[in-house]
Amino acid sequence: MRLLVVEDDAALGERLRTRLVAEGYAVDLARDGIDGAHLGATEPYDAVVLDLGLPGKPGLAVLREWRAAANRVPVLILTARDGWAERVEGLQAGADDYLGKPFHVEELLARIQALLRRAAPVPDTELRAGDWRLDEARQCLVDRAGNEQALTATEFRLLRYFMRHPDEVLSKTRLSEHVYDYDAERDSNVIEVYVRRLRGLLGNERIETRRGQGYVFRSGD
Repeated sequence: MRLLVVEDDAALGERLRTRLVAEGYAVDLARDGIDGAHLGATEPYDAVVLDLGLPGKPGLAVLREWRAAANRVPVLILTARDGWAERVEGLQAGADDYLGKPFHVEELLARIQALLRRAAPVPDTELRAGDWRLDEARQCLVDRAGNEQALTATEFRLLRYFMRHPDEVLSKTRLSEHVYDYDAERDSNVIEVYVRRLRGLLGNERIETRRGQGYVFRSGD
């Protein structure tokens, strides 16, 4: 899953990016409303964390632009703790959730996960494939006996995206856009390598190749 954080407080923005990357997300960071508006309009994010008090262009204006352009990306706005009027305006402008500053990062993570579940074709809190369950907290696979199978950061991000979008044709380009951040080198051939590794864990039949189209992650046992 790929996230955009738009936050002008440099220290807070870096802290959030570091923690979100550690939680298995690809994260882009913008420090003003102009860059944030551009990235949110041109890149396929799964969710956005948007501060309202931004230089260049206010967060509310950014949000209104996205919604006016029919951009339905889930957005969590950050507001002042006592800024009830901001929260109301943000929700009326199309925000999906809000969080007042200061906040605990654990609450932000929980709210982001809830947004992603609601927006995904599969909103289950537990993701399964055959005998395996994806443990999102520990970023590993766990079988029915409780045995763990470690995953690399990229394997985890790719598998989570597959499992949230089962039985859909997913192109290599789309997978790359949601697994890597903006600055990463996106080589679609590398996706093939990681798909091959996941097949080795889950079975070849779990991930079907569609020639000229991409891959289909098969749901069910």
